Amino acid sequence: MAEATPKVAGFDPVWDRIRAEAREMVEREPILGGLVHSGILHHRSLERALAYRMALKLASGEMTDQILREIVDEAYGSDEALGRAARADIVAVFERDPACHRFIQPVLFFKGFQAIQAYRVAHWLWRHERREMAYFIQMRVSEVFGLDIHPNAVIGQGIMIDHAHSIVIGETAVVGDNVSMLHSVTLGGTGKDDGDRHPKIGNGVLIGAGAKVLGNIEVGYCTRIAAGSVVLADVPPCKTVAGVPARIVGEAGCAQPSVMMDQVIGEDAPGD
Repeated sequence: MAEATPKVAGFDPVWDRIRAEAREMVEREPILGGLVHSGILHHRSLERALAYRMALKLASGEMTDQILREIVDEAYGSDEALGRAARADIVAVFERDPACHRFIQPVLFFKGFQAIQAYRVAHWLWRHERREMAYFIQMRVSEVFGLDIHPNAVIGQGIMIDHAHSIVIGETAVVGDNVSMLHSVTLGGTGKDDGDRHPKIGNGVLIGAGAKVLGNIEVGYCTRIAAGSVVLADVPPCKTVAGVPARIVGEAGCAQPSVMMDQVIGEDAPGD
């Protein structure tokens, strides 16, 4: 597995690899030179590159890219965990998405990765009582990338959101480390109740396309949720659930569902 740690004493393998891939990209496709230089090669760190890219994407007539970049730079400068999470997310996408062949791709092209980094900055703002600005970033992420992630949600690192269309993650949702989810996933509530009302997703969970996990329920670690399922009750660890409403149809089938990305339910699974 590629190293996902931040820069330590001048050693930052994720960023070094991205810069090497950037130079190769310019040689292969010179017409992208401006994009690659401004987005990658002009920056001294991954954090600086992400701040530039994020500000460029989320800027609007209501908020300039310069102001947004200052905010994002402040967040990265204040909390090294943001950079560590970004590196873990890059490695997760590279290892789990068969369409990702280089570390540079999520940074430049993959909206799921870019959206989750913007969420992380919004979450930092939320924790520092800058909630109006956090809401602004949430709004722009929804408008630009098509994901709606509340800035109060708690999301771990090593996250892979594939295709990343119509993802909804509610205010009190918790997502563990090394989770993978596909498009049109909802981690939502079940009504108008306030308070703690959203799902808690354990480490290593795989959530299939179109799955809905609703209410203040717990999904145990290393569980698989089949595409199109509606999960309304707690799920024990290391199980596969499917259906509407979802029920247990077997074991998870492997030690790391979110890494293996195997969404096929075996023919011998109970209830098939």
